Amino acid sequence: MRIAYLEFDMQEALRRMGVKQLMKLWNELLLMASGDVDQALQWMEDIWERHDLMRGQMSFEDFQRLLEQEGLIRRRDGQSDPDNQEGGPGSAFELTKRGERSIRKDSLEHIFKDLKSLGDGDHRTPNAGSSDERLPETRPFAFGDLSSDIDFNVSIRNALKRGIDDVSLTEDDLEVYETEQHASCATVLMIDISHSMILYGEDRITPAKKVAIALTELIKTKYPKDSVEVITFGNEAQQVPVHRLPYLQVGPFHTNTQAGLQLAQRLLTRKKHTNKQIFMVTDGKPTVIHEQGQTYRNVSWTLDPLIVNRTLEEAELCRRRGITISTFMIANDPHLVEFVDKLTQTNRGRAYFSALDKLGGNIFVDYMKNRRRRVR
Repeated sequence: MRIAYLEFDMQEALRRMGVKQLMKLWNELLLMASGDVDQALQWMEDIWERHDLMRGQMSFEDFQRLLEQEGLIRRRDGQSDPDNQEGGPGSAFELTKRGERSIRKDSLEHIFKDLKSLGDGDHRTPNAGSSDERLPETRPFAFGDLSSDIDFNVSIRNALKRGIDDVSLTEDDLEVYETEQHASCATVLMIDISHSMILYGEDRITPAKKVAIALTELIKTKYPKDSVEVITFGNEAQQVPVHRLPYLQVGPFHTNTQAGLQLAQRLLTRKKHTNKQIFMVTDGKPTVIHEQGQTYRNVSWTLDPLIVNRTLEEAELCRRRGITISTFMIANDPHLVEFVDKLTQTNRGRAYFSALDKLGGNIFVDYMKNRRRRVR
């Protein structure tokens, strides 16, 4: 056998590793810029100059050309794209479909990294069901079990217990592997886009977008029989197509949690999945509702009883319909915690008071747990 040895270029390997990290930074800036390529390029150039990125191995202009060559961005050339209107009429570049896929891939990888830091959150259920994932435990064979699930080592051992002179395998000797129950799951992810998501110098909307992108990517690639819908809620609630997630922006909005829960229920009642759940990412209390054709707003710092009660009524309706609400709270003001506690008790759901850097891990753990049991 002949072995051909090739010269290993350490500098090129380090350069490629550096480019990979640059791409992750680039995708993060795109999310922060809500898909505005020109704004992200401006920020990237500023970082490049301040920190001397790539240390002379690559210039910022080279990096920009690389983005174009890889098909991640493209020049507008004054033509409007009906599927992508982000960036404004004067922008020079726009994000391509391949660029959007790159964001989804990086977001998913980033969230799985968070899962490792949270420890083992993928808990088993005591129930068993039909799936492709075997458990180490076995049980006696029953009519309808698959022959592929038979544990032949244990089954033969059972037959040998009667003696080795005349070994015969009967149905009573057979044992089959238990399998982990995987219930189909329909999920609606509600994202708060009220003005408070960018107040006080803290960017809360970017982590929320990243979680939404990663969760939809996970479900569409690994659990295609599950469903996931994303809605935003500010003054109103609306469904967001998956490919538009990078472009979400916070507006000068109040927080209409009631409208978000109503839309989520309409989407979930159309589904035939075993489990139905709502993940709500928010940092504030409800401040607006629509009552008998009128808009009722709360402009004070306290909880408004009417708005709170109308929102809790929707949480109760969710409970009656078998829809569990998991609230991921990214603020810890006492009056906000009070509202989340009331909503959780009413729905008999779950609440997580999550740091922004752990938000994605917590949501993924909760999603995986609910796939393995029937939510009641």
